[in-house]
Amino acid sequence: MSSTVITNIATLVTNDPSLGDGSPLGLVQDAAVVIDGDHVVWTGESSKAPATDNRVDAGGRAVLPGFVDSHSHLVFAGDRTREFNARMSGRAYSAGGIRTTVAATRAASDAELEANLTRYLDEALRQGTTTFETKSGYGLTVADESRALRIAAAHTDEVTYLGAHIVSPDFADDPAGYVSLVTGEMLDACAPHARWIDVFCEKGAFDGDQARAILTAGKAKGLHPRIHANQLSYGPGVQLAVELDAASADHCTHLTDADVDALANSGTVATLLPGAEFSTRAEWPDARRLLDAGATVALSTDCNPGSSFTSSVPFCIALAVRDMGMTPDEAAWSATAGGAAALRRDDIGRLTPGARADLTLLDAPSHVHLAYRPGVPLVTGVWRQGVRVV
Repeated sequence: MSSTVITNIATLVTNDPSLGDGSPLGLVQDAAVVIDGDHVVWTGESSKAPATDNRVDAGGRAVLPGFVDSHSHLVFAGDRTREFNARMSGRAYSAGGIRTTVAATRAASDAELEANLTRYLDEALRQGTTTFETKSGYGLTVADESRALRIAAAHTDEVTYLGAHIVSPDFADDPAGYVSLVTGEMLDACAPHARWIDVFCEKGAFDGDQARAILTAGKAKGLHPRIHANQLSYGPGVQLAVELDAASADHCTHLTDADVDALANSGTVATLLPGAEFSTRAEWPDARRLLDAGATVALSTDCNPGSSFTSSVPFCIALAVRDMGMTPDEAAWSATAGGAAALRRDDIGRLTPGARADLTLLDAPSHVHLAYRPGVPLVTGVWRQGVRVV
């Protein structure tokens, strides 16, 4: 291993309020970061940087932690162009479109699914994402769910079992039978490949009692809960997430005051997914309401072929600032440290000694440009575990 200093950084986002300007972002101006092996060992002003084996000149650009995309659905085949086109022509979105992807995914080979997965991972990496979570949920049989997780686990530690995405078409007349499968034989086959368990708690998918049974069974197998909650309508998802100490309640579009209070007084992160609202013309989540109440908020892509076919965290940052009431600082924090919190990780999402050396270099002097210049490919360098990969 050798040490490297990245110096001449105009603005460094550390996400450590004890550093720099004392804000939640811990902004350091005219900064440097020292990497030794796969970890950060020093951050501070460039003039005080210790000697290293190698030197990289950031050229007066901004550096921030690699983005942490804590919600995606990347093991799938096919796309849903026709559905999107119809929806943009006036048809309302519903959960039923998932069945189209289920059929395509079941028909695909392992090699095809993995090629598709790596394609979108590479796409995300070029846009600064260094950690990602991804789910099953497009197989809905024991064999197809377990193979999806096995394929995903070869590329990330943050793998989520989502057999409870919708009731399998094979059990259309027996949803209770499908819940028994998801909590029994399917769970047994999938648990060895996953860290998390998720459920789509929504009208047309799983109700509160079904979701509780599924998540509780997963916990008994050592999987920690996360939950698709309150996306399309008001419902029990957020309250269930807090009750079960879920790491995150994701979407959080339709919230009561009690839901907001529950999130603010819990360890459950509210993960907001603006790509879904953009792609479905749905009501935007109110990030301002959550933040003002004291809830922890993460931003993620929800990359999937039906309702949010984007792998771009910068795009989601711009949407959150423009349409969800977040400041540029809050959005940058939520896409890095917030995502880390949603995965219950303290080794990523920050640039301080001991953190994993995941960095994103922008062709701009400040992280604010992520929202200020939407749609512009600003990411010009990415380090993951200390190695420059972009």
